Amino acid sequence: MTVLDSPADSKVWTDYNAAQSTRSVRQLCLDAMAFAGPGNGRRAIDLGCGAGKETLALLDGGWRVLAVDSLPDTRDLLLATVPAALAEQLEIELSPFEDLSRLPEAGLVLASYSLPFVHPANFGHVWRMLLGALLPDGVIAVNLFGDRDSWAVIPEWNFHTEADARGLFAGLKILKFEVFDDDGQSFRGPKHWQIFDVIARKA
Repeated sequence: MTVLDSPADSKVWTDYNAAQSTRSVRQLCLDAMAFAGPGNGRRAIDLGCGAGKETLALLDGGWRVLAVDSLPDTRDLLLATVPAALAEQLEIELSPFEDLSRLPEAGLVLASYSLPFVHPANFGHVWRMLLGALLPDGVIAVNLFGDRDSWAVIPEWNFHTEADARGLFAGLKILKFEVFDDDGQSFRGPKHWQIFDVIARKA
């Protein structure tokens, strides 16, 4: 889901993905699909596909999906999750986001709990790449972490004020901007969350 600095980091993400196997499809993905309309063979990009929950939902919705993740077991995990009848609609890219030079054009771009773990020095490149892949009338849906999040002390991850988060979508029509700002749990334990759930459409 992000650049991995050590085998221990890889183990954290592997354990995280295993823990996601029984959860429901995230609402961000469902809302993005509703705004984007039926897939009808159009391409969607799932950036940080993890356990493949959202990838499978997109495939079920008629999308061709490019699933991107850096964990080496991603391909095996996805192919064990996706029915054979849908597998031909799936492309898998094993790479840290920062190492990608471009992404193919897509009608839907989903980055669910993946972008915050991009190093701040590389976030601009990744963000421009996502917007550059988005076709006219296409929908982008992302989670961003706010500067009030308790993880904001981690220099290798990126965080945004609400104003800065909104500014990332200049020139796009914001369809949904929701803020969650409360204490809760994470795979690392208790923390304060500040999350911006954003869905926007390219003109």
